[in-house]
Amino acid sequence: MSKVLRLAISPCPNDTFMFDAMINHRIDTDGLQFEVDYLDIEQLNSAALESKYDVSKCSTALLPAIYANYRLLDSGSALGRGNGPLLVRRRGFDGAMRDIVVPGLHTTANLLTERLFPDIKTRTPMLFSEIADAVAEGRYDAGVLIHEGRFVYERYDLELVADLGIEWERKTSLPLPLGSIVAKRELDDEVIACVERVLRRSIEYAFANPMTSRDYVKQHAQELDDKVIDSHIALFVNDYSLSLGDEGRKAVEKLIGVNL
Repeated sequence: MSKVLRLAISPCPNDTFMFDAMINHRIDTDGLQFEVDYLDIEQLNSAALESKYDVSKCSTALLPAIYANYRLLDSGSALGRGNGPLLVRRRGFDGAMRDIVVPGLHTTANLLTERLFPDIKTRTPMLFSEIADAVAEGRYDAGVLIHEGRFVYERYDLELVADLGIEWERKTSLPLPLGSIVAKRELDDEVIACVERVLRRSIEYAFANPMTSRDYVKQHAQELDDKVIDSHIALFVNDYSLSLGDEGRKAVEKLIGVNL
Protein backbone atom coordinates (compact mmCIF):
# COMPACT_ATOMS: atom_id res chain seq x y z
CA MET A 1 0.00 0.00 0.00
CA SER A 2 1.20 3.50 -0.84
CA LYS A 3 -0.80 6.37 0.58
CA VAL A 4 -0.16 9.83 2.01
CA LEU A 5 -2.31 10.74 5.01
CA ARG A 6 -2.75 14.09 6.71
CA LEU A 7 -2.04 13.62 10.41
CA ALA A 8 -2.56 16.04 13.31
CA ILE A 9 -1.21 15.43 16.80
CA SER A 10 -0.32 17.58 19.79
CA PRO A 11 3.27 18.69 20.37
CA CYS A 12 3.18 17.18 23.86
CA PRO A 13 5.61 14.41 24.84
CA ASN A 14 3.06 11.61 24.97
CA ASP A 15 2.04 12.12 21.33
CA THR A 16 5.50 12.74 19.92
CA PHE A 17 6.85 9.76 21.87
CA MET A 18 4.18 7.43 20.45
CA PHE A 19 4.22 8.73 16.89
CA ASP A 20 7.96 9.27 16.49
CA ALA A 21 8.78 5.90 14.97
CA MET A 22 6.08 6.05 12.29
CA ILE A 23 6.61 9.71 11.42
CA ASN A 24 10.41 9.48 11.30
CA HIS A 25 10.56 6.12 9.50
CA ARG A 26 12.13 4.11 12.29
CA ILE A 27 9.70 1.29 11.53
CA ASP A 28 8.00 -0.22 8.50
CA THR A 29 4.90 1.89 7.83
CA ASP A 30 3.50 -0.53 5.25
CA GLY A 31 3.71 2.18 2.58
CA LEU A 32 1.92 4.88 4.55
CA GLN A 33 3.38 8.40 4.51
CA PHE A 34 2.31 11.14 6.91
CA GLU A 35 2.07 14.90 6.46
CA VAL A 36 2.06 16.09 10.07
CA ASP A 37 0.73 19.21 11.77
CA TYR A 38 1.27 19.88 15.48
CA LEU A 39 -1.67 21.64 17.12
CA ASP A 40 -2.86 22.62 20.58
CA ILE A 41 -5.62 20.33 21.82
CA GLU A 42 -8.42 22.81 21.19
CA GLN A 43 -7.05 23.47 17.70
CA LEU A 44 -7.11 19.71 17.17
CA ASN A 45 -10.72 19.63 18.32
CA SER A 46 -11.71 22.45 15.99
CA ALA A 47 -9.98 20.72 13.08
CA ALA A 48 -11.77 17.46 13.87
CA LEU A 49 -15.12 19.26 13.87
CA GLU A 50 -14.23 20.45 10.36
CA SER A 51 -13.04 16.94 9.31
CA LYS A 52 -9.75 18.52 8.27
CA TYR A 53 -7.34 15.61 8.82
CA ASP A 54 -7.35 11.96 7.83
CA VAL A 55 -6.01 10.89 11.23
CA SER A 56 -6.11 13.12 14.28
CA LYS A 57 -5.72 13.42 18.01
CA CYS A 58 -8.77 14.90 19.74
CA SER A 59 -10.30 15.17 23.17
CA THR A 60 -12.28 12.07 24.06
CA ALA A 61 -15.10 14.37 25.16
CA LEU A 62 -15.45 15.46 21.51
CA LEU A 63 -16.20 11.98 20.15
CA PRO A 64 -20.01 12.30 20.08
CA ALA A 65 -19.76 15.46 17.98
CA ILE A 66 -17.46 13.92 15.35
CA TYR A 67 -18.51 10.27 15.46
CA ALA A 68 -20.42 10.47 12.17
CA ASN A 69 -17.21 11.38 10.36
CA TYR A 70 -14.47 9.75 12.44
CA ARG A 71 -13.80 6.32 13.85
CA LEU A 72 -12.07 5.79 17.19
CA LEU A 73 -8.81 3.85 16.82
CA ASP A 74 -7.87 1.15 19.29
CA SER A 75 -4.30 2.42 19.71
CA GLY A 76 -2.90 5.81 20.67
CA SER A 77 -5.30 6.97 23.37
CA ALA A 78 -4.27 8.96 26.43
CA LEU A 79 -6.09 7.00 29.07
CA GLY A 80 -5.13 5.81 32.51
CA ARG A 81 -5.25 6.27 36.26
CA GLY A 82 -3.79 9.17 38.21
CA ASN A 83 -3.40 11.23 35.04
CA GLY A 84 -6.26 13.71 35.32
CA PRO A 85 -6.27 17.46 34.73
CA LEU A 86 -5.57 19.51 37.84
CA LEU A 87 -7.76 22.31 39.13
CA VAL A 88 -5.41 24.84 40.76
CA ARG A 89 -5.59 28.31 42.31
CA ARG A 90 -3.18 30.89 43.72
CA ARG A 91 -1.66 29.75 46.97
CA GLY A 92 -3.68 31.20 49.86
CA PHE A 93 -6.68 32.19 47.71
CA ASP A 94 -9.80 31.15 49.61
CA GLY A 95 -12.52 32.98 47.71
CA ALA A 96 -15.26 31.40 45.63
CA MET A 97 -14.17 30.00 42.27
CA ARG A 98 -16.57 31.87 40.02
CA ASP A 99 -14.38 32.50 36.96
CA ILE A 100 -11.88 29.88 35.94
CA VAL A 101 -9.82 29.22 32.84
CA VAL A 102 -9.80 25.90 30.95
CA PRO A 103 -7.73 24.56 28.02
CA GLY A 104 -10.65 24.69 25.58
CA LEU A 105 -14.41 24.26 25.73
CA HIS A 106 -14.34 20.99 23.79
CA THR A 107 -11.70 19.37 26.00
CA THR A 108 -12.18 16.48 28.39
CA ALA A 109 -10.77 18.79 31.07
CA ASN A 110 -13.67 21.19 30.58
CA LEU A 111 -16.25 18.40 30.56
CA LEU A 112 -14.88 17.00 33.81
CA THR A 113 -14.90 20.44 35.42
CA GLU A 114 -18.50 20.97 34.37
CA ARG A 115 -19.57 17.63 35.82
CA LEU A 116 -17.51 17.66 39.01
CA PHE A 117 -17.84 21.37 39.84
CA PRO A 118 -21.27 22.37 38.50
CA ASP A 119 -21.34 25.54 40.61
CA ILE A 120 -18.56 27.05 38.50
CA LYS A 121 -20.54 28.76 35.76
CA THR A 122 -17.85 30.78 33.92
CA ARG A 123 -15.17 28.72 32.20
CA THR A 124 -12.99 30.73 29.83
CA PRO A 125 -10.95 28.89 27.17
CA MET A 126 -7.22 29.60 26.87
CA LEU A 127 -4.14 28.00 25.35
CA PHE A 128 -3.07 25.34 27.86
CA SER A 129 0.47 26.71 28.19
CA GLU A 130 -0.79 30.15 29.28
CA ILE A 131 -3.15 29.02 32.04
CA ALA A 132 -0.68 28.83 34.94
CA ASP A 133 0.50 32.39 34.33
CA ALA A 134 -3.07 33.68 34.03
CA VAL A 135 -4.05 32.18 37.39
CA ALA A 136 -0.81 33.23 39.10
CA GLU A 137 -1.36 36.82 37.95
CA GLY A 138 -4.86 36.85 39.47
CA ARG A 139 -6.75 37.22 36.21
CA TYR A 140 -8.87 34.18 37.11
CA ASP A 141 -9.93 32.55 40.34
CA ALA A 142 -8.56 29.16 39.29
CA GLY A 143 -7.52 27.16 36.26
CA VAL A 144 -7.38 23.64 34.89
CA LEU A 145 -3.92 22.40 33.93
CA ILE A 146 -3.14 19.63 31.45
CA HIS A 147 -0.02 18.26 29.74
CA GLU A 148 3.28 19.41 31.25
CA GLY A 149 1.55 22.10 33.30
CA ARG A 150 0.28 19.55 35.80
CA PHE A 151 3.90 18.73 36.77
CA VAL A 152 5.21 22.27 37.31
CA TYR A 153 2.33 24.31 38.77
CA GLU A 154 4.10 24.81 42.10
CA ARG A 155 6.73 26.89 40.27
CA TYR A 156 3.96 29.47 39.80
CA ASP A 157 3.05 29.46 43.51
CA LEU A 158 -0.21 27.67 42.75
CA GLU A 159 -1.88 25.06 44.92
CA LEU A 160 -3.99 22.04 44.09
CA VAL A 161 -7.75 22.25 44.53
CA ALA A 162 -8.62 18.89 42.98
CA ASP A 163 -7.18 16.21 40.74
CA LEU A 164 -10.07 15.70 38.33
CA GLY A 165 -8.80 12.25 37.40
CA ILE A 166 -8.91 11.05 41.00
CA GLU A 167 -12.41 12.47 41.38
CA TRP A 168 -13.48 10.64 38.20
CA GLU A 169 -12.00 7.37 39.46
CA ARG A 170 -13.78 7.74 42.80
CA LYS A 171 -17.10 8.11 41.05
CA THR A 172 -16.65 5.48 38.33
CA SER A 173 -13.81 3.12 39.36
CA LEU A 174 -12.66 3.45 35.74
CA PRO A 175 -9.52 4.87 34.16
CA LEU A 176 -9.89 8.39 32.77
CA PRO A 177 -9.99 8.73 28.96
CA LEU A 178 -8.46 12.10 28.11
CA GLY A 179 -7.47 12.00 24.45
CA SER A 180 -8.24 9.75 21.50
CA ILE A 181 -6.89 9.03 18.04
CA VAL A 182 -9.48 8.97 15.28
CA ALA A 183 -9.47 8.23 11.56
CA LYS A 184 -11.90 9.42 8.89
CA ARG A 185 -14.66 6.94 8.17
CA GLU A 186 -14.37 7.72 4.46
CA LEU A 187 -10.96 6.01 4.39
CA ASP A 188 -10.97 2.42 3.13
CA ASP A 189 -11.22 -0.19 5.87
CA GLU A 190 -7.87 -1.54 4.68
CA VAL A 191 -6.25 1.87 5.18
CA ILE A 192 -7.72 2.30 8.67
CA ALA A 193 -6.56 -1.19 9.64
CA CYS A 194 -3.10 -0.31 8.33
CA VAL A 195 -3.01 2.91 10.36
CA GLU A 196 -3.96 1.03 13.51
CA ARG A 197 -1.32 -1.63 12.84
CA VAL A 198 1.43 0.90 12.15
CA LEU A 199 0.51 3.08 15.14
CA ARG A 200 0.64 0.09 17.49
CA ARG A 201 4.00 -0.86 15.97
CA SER A 202 5.23 2.69 16.55
CA ILE A 203 4.20 2.60 20.23
CA GLU A 204 5.79 -0.81 20.71
CA TYR A 205 9.00 0.58 19.23
CA ALA A 206 8.83 3.57 21.59
CA PHE A 207 8.48 1.29 24.61
CA ALA A 208 11.42 -0.83 23.45
CA ASN A 209 13.60 2.20 22.58
CA PRO A 210 12.45 4.98 24.95
CA MET A 211 15.33 7.40 24.35
CA THR A 212 15.42 7.18 20.55
CA SER A 213 12.69 9.80 20.23
CA ARG A 214 14.10 12.24 22.81
CA ASP A 215 15.46 14.84 20.37
CA TYR A 216 12.21 14.77 18.41
CA VAL A 217 10.16 15.06 21.60
CA LYS A 218 12.22 18.03 22.78
CA GLN A 219 11.75 19.83 19.47
CA HIS A 220 8.07 20.18 20.32
CA ALA A 221 7.81 20.01 24.11
CA GLN A 222 6.66 22.93 26.24
CA GLU A 223 8.97 21.85 29.08
CA LEU A 224 12.47 20.65 28.12
CA ASP A 225 13.50 19.23 31.49
CA ASP A 226 14.15 15.51 31.04
CA LYS A 227 12.51 14.62 34.36
CA VAL A 228 9.31 16.44 33.36
CA ILE A 229 9.32 14.74 29.96
CA ASP A 230 9.89 11.33 31.54
CA SER A 231 7.08 11.93 34.06
CA HIS A 232 4.74 13.06 31.30
CA ILE A 233 5.38 10.00 29.14
CA ALA A 234 5.19 7.60 32.08
CA LEU A 235 1.82 9.03 33.11
CA PHE A 236 0.10 9.20 29.73
CA VAL A 237 1.61 6.34 27.69
CA ASN A 238 0.77 2.86 28.96
CA ASP A 239 -0.88 -0.42 28.01
CA TYR A 240 -4.11 1.42 27.17
CA SER A 241 -2.11 3.30 24.52
CA LEU A 242 -1.36 0.01 22.80
CA SER A 243 -4.98 -1.07 22.99
CA LEU A 244 -8.03 0.35 24.73
CA GLY A 245 -9.27 -3.11 25.57
CA ASP A 246 -12.65 -3.77 27.14
CA GLU A 247 -12.02 -1.59 30.21
CA GLY A 248 -10.75 1.30 28.11
CA ARG A 249 -13.77 1.23 25.85
CA LYS A 250 -16.08 1.04 28.86
CA ALA A 251 -14.35 4.15 30.27
CA VAL A 252 -14.78 6.04 26.99
CA GLU A 253 -18.47 5.08 26.83
CA LYS A 254 -18.97 6.21 30.44
CA LEU A 255 -17.40 9.59 29.74
CA ILE A 256 -19.25 10.36 26.51
CA GLY A 257 -22.53 8.57 27.25
CA VAL A 258 -22.49 6.74 23.92
CA ASN A 259 -22.01 3.05 23.16
CA LEU A 260 -19.14 2.53 20.72
